[in-house]
Amino acid sequence: MTYPRYTRLTRSLPASVPFVGPEVQERAAEMRFKARLGANENVFGPSPLAVAAMQAAASDVWKYGDSASFDLRHALAARMGVAPANIVVGEGIDGLLGYLVRLLVAPGDAVVTSDGAYPTFNYHVTGYGGALHKLPYRDDHEDPAALIAHAAAVDAKLIYLANPDNPMGSWHRGAALARALDDLPEGCLMIVDEAYVEFAPEGTALSVDAEDPRVIRFRTFSKAYGMAGARVGYAIGAADLIAAFERVRNHFGMNRAAQAGALSALDDADWLARTCARVAAARDEITRIAGENGLVALPSATNFVSVDCGSDGDFARAVLASLTAAGIFVRMPFAAPQDRCIRVSCGTPEELALLKAALPRALADARA
Repeated sequence: MTYPRYTRLTRSLPASVPFVGPEVQERAAEMRFKARLGANENVFGPSPLAVAAMQAAASDVWKYGDSASFDLRHALAARMGVAPANIVVGEGIDGLLGYLVRLLVAPGDAVVTSDGAYPTFNYHVTGYGGALHKLPYRDDHEDPAALIAHAAAVDAKLIYLANPDNPMGSWHRGAALARALDDLPEGCLMIVDEAYVEFAPEGTALSVDAEDPRVIRFRTFSKAYGMAGARVGYAIGAADLIAAFERVRNHFGMNRAAQAGALSALDDADWLARTCARVAAARDEITRIAGENGLVALPSATNFVSVDCGSDGDFARAVLASLTAAGIFVRMPFAAPQDRCIRVSCGTPEELALLKAALPRALADARA
């Protein structure tokens, strides 16, 4: 009998998916969601300039994309005030995280993260045999000091921290994170995931020299730029580290039209500003809806709001199940005590009106 000879590591892995997509849920339930408020997508969409650029690039789709993402890397470098050698472009932050873990994590290597933080990072670490060490949140914030102290204790190669955070929407001042780096143990790299930073208050972004060997920052076009389906992310780091990505990355993984769209999106500052304003208005509306139902919306620097349902994870899961049955797609944190919340992405006024109508019934169902 012939069969694939999977590695021992592969045989040990669960068949897990970090996030079950809304389309998968719709097919399983044989229904369509009325309000898509669970995936932190930017429902307000990309810049019209980006759409036009992608449409124009479609006729050249017979060509492979630029394997070096030259134009986009240089534009990003100019925007960030760094050298092109400090920028790598990849298939969203998810893809770049996978490459970074492949570069640095061997079976048994320690990696530190927060319990309940972004699960796709954990998925990559587990996939390469790394040993995940998870620490609890502190007051619904990731705890940089605790993460760094634990990294020193276990000789961790990587620390993962999102700022602003998903799933809680909380954030740290960039200056505070910069000071925390002074305690980072030798040989440990801190990952700062800034996927939502365009929505955050001034001063949230980490401001360090791009050549600082202690840190790598990740950003994306999926959130504020409204291009989640295009899969365009980038990292900013020391030139030596960025050059190492050339050893493992998929050099033709970047879609040609997506590169063109991202490049044009960068030029539309007005659209980005309008989008951020619409997201802020939606956050305010979610907060109002929560308050009308006796719930507490946590402060958020993202395009979603975590709403404290006032009980435990079982109660929040019951609320979520009722909303799902009503055609409202939302998600919730995975780990206690943060799982007392549901997480609602910023939507259109029409979608939030559907949430407003469905939430009282969902809470009544959960209490029953």
